[in-house]
Amino acid sequence: MKLNKLIENLRNKEVFNYKDVDITGISYNSKTTKKGDIFVCLKGENADGHKFVKSAVESGAAAVFAEYKLDIDIPQIIVESTRHSIADLAAEFWGYPSKKLNLIGVTGTNGKTTVTHLIQRIVEEAHKKCALIGTLGYKTSSSDTYHEAKHTTPQAPELQHTLSLICENKIDYVAMEVSSHALEQNRVGGCEYRGAVFTNLTQDHLDYHITMHNYFEAKALLFKNLKAGTFAVINNDDEYSQKFIDIIPKGVKIYTYGIKNKSDIMASDIDFSIHGAKFNCKIFGEDRKVELLMNGMFSVYNALAALAAGIAAGIEPDVCISALEKTKSVDGRFEIVNKEPLVIVDYAHTPDGLQNVLKAARELTPEKSSLVCMFGCGGDRDATKRPKMGKIADELADVVVVTSDNPRTEDPQLIISDILAGIKSINTHRVFVEPDRRTAIAMLKNIAKKSDVVVLAGKGHENYQILKDRTIHFDDREEARKVFGL
Repeated sequence: MKLNKLIENLRNKEVFNYKDVDITGISYNSKTTKKGDIFVCLKGENADGHKFVKSAVESGAAAVFAEYKLDIDIPQIIVESTRHSIADLAAEFWGYPSKKLNLIGVTGTNGKTTVTHLIQRIVEEAHKKCALIGTLGYKTSSSDTYHEAKHTTPQAPELQHTLSLICENKIDYVAMEVSSHALEQNRVGGCEYRGAVFTNLTQDHLDYHITMHNYFEAKALLFKNLKAGTFAVINNDDEYSQKFIDIIPKGVKIYTYGIKNKSDIMASDIDFSIHGAKFNCKIFGEDRKVELLMNGMFSVYNALAALAAGIAAGIEPDVCISALEKTKSVDGRFEIVNKEPLVIVDYAHTPDGLQNVLKAARELTPEKSSLVCMFGCGGDRDATKRPKMGKIADELADVVVVTSDNPRTEDPQLIISDILAGIKSINTHRVFVEPDRRTAIAMLKNIAKKSDVVVLAGKGHENYQILKDRTIHFDDREEARKVFGL
């Protein structure tokens, strides 16, 4: 693509050393810049791309996208914020692929991964193709293997490239997790959505957003940018539901779902067992029976969200329900890895997430048996949620094992101290502390009886652990199977 074509629609830009060169790619890492790339100078938490521009030029960059004029002799395009403008650049370079797709964005603190997977299954049940982009990577169908992604929502060039590949595969729909970081940083700029789904909003990422108001404002961007003729799906039981409804533009069709508050799509008479959840579903006043292979109240909410999205996209309710009833839990989401004791691995890493998982596990815990919870909290992340999670585990579980999650650069012992601050009484018969996660899982062999239920929370699908100086292979599911002999 010629530089002139790439930048012609960019607003408020200055151009220096102009020459209509050929641009063959977009790069924001000088180490991976190739000949013909336009190098984007991004300012990150730990580095400023403007400082690496000479290295990028030496690697063959044909032009530079920056926030101020630099001492180089190739074309320079200067904008106020490269972080926000890179999305427009990427969308233009890849031909605005989202305009050719039915893109459904899913945002919220918890449930994004499961809801996107359920939407994918619903669309496929309707004999249409649906790709998925999210925490686990991206895949072009439910039977495809995951292609790795660095973030829940990729950086704009990778995202637009992925969407263009999906277009090339003649796929009609995409279900995409949209994180608050991606919205605030405009990684999803240039995307046009057929619909958006809100799951819930509870404390997380306050190390980045600082306040819940800022966190809400970031999530709200997905809905504020919807166009007339699209749809919005809202969890009517969430305390932020009305705030989201209030900012949705005119002409956007709103669908609500819930269990407690009157909604378009509602679940009642909910029953849980080791096999899953059964409930009555009222869809705009009409009753349907639903039998999920997934468990827990949060799974019912996730199913309702996906069902509402499917109906909003024009898919018949019976087709949506058929897909939901065939779908097993997503990897690392209330995943049962052992039967005696019942060992459940879950990604819950927020106060609300841990509370939901423990309540669901309690439903499966026999009388006179114990619910055992093992968890830790990530380092270099919101520290205020640690004592809250300690309090939740203390109140909802019979036995608590506090360990490490991904400590990153923090001292694991200090993270654990933050968690223990929320536990009412450090009773040595029911509260155990073991910083080494592998050892902590091994301890469960002696702590849990065959009739007990054990929840390993925090890491879910992750097969690594991030330590101060390295990242190691670590998978809760593998470790649990070793300990319990599977």
